[in-house]
Order: sequence, then structure tokens, then C-alpha cells
Amino acid sequence: MHNILLKLKGKLVVSCQALETEPLHSSYIMGRMAVAAKVGGAAGIRANSKQDIQEIKANVDLPVIGIVKRDYPDSKVYITATMKEIDELMEVKTDMIAMDATKQARPDGVTLSELVRTIRATYPNVALMADVSTVEEAIEAEVLGFDCISTTLVGYTDYTTGAVTAANDFSILKEMVAAVEKPVIAEGKMDTPALAKGALAAGAFSVVVGGAITRPQQITKSFVDQLR
Repeated sequence: MHNILLKLKGKLVVSCQALETEPLHSSYIMGRMAVAAKVGGAAGIRANSKQDIQEIKANVDLPVIGIVKRDYPDSKVYITATMKEIDELMEVKTDMIAMDATKQARPDGVTLSELVRTIRATYPNVALMADVSTVEEAIEAEVLGFDCISTTLVGYTDYTTGAVTAANDFSILKEMVAAVEKPVIAEGKMDTPALAKGALAAGAFSVVVGGAITRPQQITKSFVDQLR
């Protein structure tokens, strides 16, 4: 097992992200978010873009799971879609790289297996996380040699619309855990401490929480909706 995973076992990873359209979009702010997460006891950080990761790594010594979200006109894959994004993340010495590992067609027709082979040949020591949406994709990710698997994209592909990782007593998470030997990390709509704890009880290796901690506009909306 990769060393970074040993540091995350049974613990919380906080996703510190703010897209260009969001109020807190700023590498400086994400750096301070990471500090707050560390003070709160987080074991790791998930972050988007080399700029944010560089700032975060300058402020905390926690392992960073890096991604680059970028839209491509010929593909619905937007999480670390090509070697361009991989190279950017390695420029700032990202500890682990997470990438879309779904069956959706990738930009320029490059297959996931081809991309993984290129990454392993170019950066043999970097840990890779597979963001998947189905059990079948989790199995394929393990075959391709990913170090761990995350439920990040459950409900976010066209063929899983409406699915939620925590639904039916974490049924899809339990199926993934049973289907693969690699660590399975719970991510996506882990909105409460109870859900995060429930994910670990269901077999998750660790839990990633984002919006419920680091997106104040989302947190505010949840309060406003309840008050209505």
C-alpha cells in the first residue's frame, strides 16, 4: 500500500476547492481553508489546480490529493482528463493524483488504460486515485493499477443520475468494497458527521468531505432551505 494511504486510513480528508464562479475562488483563501482543516484534525486535503495546491502545500504539511478540473468540448470528462493536467499537478509535487476513471470517452480519444500507462512510465512513484461512478468502473480501475478508488462520481455521470453513495445504507459503497481489494474512499454528498461515520462503518477506507465544510454558500443555502 502506498505510504500516503497509510496516513489517511480511517480518517477525514477535506476538499478545499472553489471554482472561478464561486465566491471564495482564490488560492490564498484555499490555503487558509487547508490550515483550518488541519487545525480541525483533517488528515489530508483534496484540492483543484496547481496554483491552489502550491499555496496549500506552503501552509500545511498534510498529504494533498490533487486534481485539475477543466472542460473539454469533445468529452464529459473534466477531472484530470489528460497528461496536460497530470504534468501541471506534478510541477507542484502533488502527493496523490485523482482522476476521472469512468467509462466516459476521454478528450482526443485517448483511453483510460493508455493514459494510466503513460503516467506510470513518466511518474512511476505518484499515487493514483480513481474517481468512479459504478462498481464495474471500480473493478476496471483496480485492473488498471490505481492505488485506490473513490465514489466521487456516483450520481454525476449520465448513467448514474440520481444515485447517491449513502443511499440504501451505503449499498454501492459496500458493493465496491466487496468487489475490489484496493482501498475504497467515500466521497460525494458526505454532508454530515453521521454520514461520514456511517461510510467508515460501511467499509470505506477514509472519507472526503468538501462542500459541507468549505463552501459557505452551499452551507448557507441548506439553512435557508430548511427555514423555508
